[in-house]
Amino acid sequence: MADINLKGMGVALITPFKEDESVDYDALGKLVDYQLQNGTDYLVVLGTTAETPTLTEEEKKKIVDLIVTKVNGRIPIVLGVGGNCTRTIVDKLKNDNFDGIDAILSVVPYYNKPSQEGIYQHYKAIAEATKLPIVLYNVPGRTGVNMSAATTLRIAREFKNVVAVKEASGNITQMDDIIKNKPANFNVISGDDGITFPLITLGAIGVISVIGNAFPREFSRMVRLALAGDYDNARKIHHGFTELFELLFVDGNPAGAKSMLNAMGFIENKLRLPLVPTRITTFEKIRDVLRQLSIKC
Repeated sequence: MADINLKGMGVALITPFKEDESVDYDALGKLVDYQLQNGTDYLVVLGTTAETPTLTEEEKKKIVDLIVTKVNGRIPIVLGVGGNCTRTIVDKLKNDNFDGIDAILSVVPYYNKPSQEGIYQHYKAIAEATKLPIVLYNVPGRTGVNMSAATTLRIAREFKNVVAVKEASGNITQMDDIIKNKPANFNVISGDDGITFPLITLGAIGVISVIGNAFPREFSRMVRLALAGDYDNARKIHHGFTELFELLFVDGNPAGAKSMLNAMGFIENKLRLPLVPTRITTFEKIRDVLRQLSIKC
């Protein structure tokens, strides 16, 4: 099993679409270059923020191939491989080509609402199907079920290739419990930009960020300062983004991130149904905040 360093800021990449809703591969390539040039520590590909459920298998393959080629080994790539059918995920892990992929991110099964034992057995099957490092992803607001600290720790202790959890439960007490009791080879990663700073002070190693799509240099600096213990300067950057944290998700993800990137001139403001762009009022508020931050828009 290859080692992977997930300390710092990973970015959950969006998928740009053209006006006709086809994938804008040119814009995606430019976004990857933007990340590489501005301090992003690793990329998360085909996650929630990428609108992955709306992509065809052919589009997913082209997106992964483009990003792997662009990155060319300079930073790690974490690929989203999740779902609510364990057998399908296992088959994919055993049969697909993962050249250029450094780890997988796998979400707690959604819709089915499995028990804690079901969640454990799901990840057991996944861990035994691949030698790649695995990052668990707990996001009960989307999946309908919370993976408890006890289940996370059980998985972390029993499977050495399960190396981290992206925690987006919003439950600081639960996250702190995991950090306090985790094995040495396992880490906690923030799944929520807004709580990244306080979570790092508790012992998290960084974030898989949405706002990093638009602000990789600034947000990665905040993460590095916090990790270095320079809490005063990290807090200043954190507070500078407070309003954007709220605007980012008020109309859903990735609508907020796409509005920001559109206002900054990177992409068309297009999503695929059932997702739609932010409301005009939200978009105008985002533009106002960007102007205050001296971002060209």
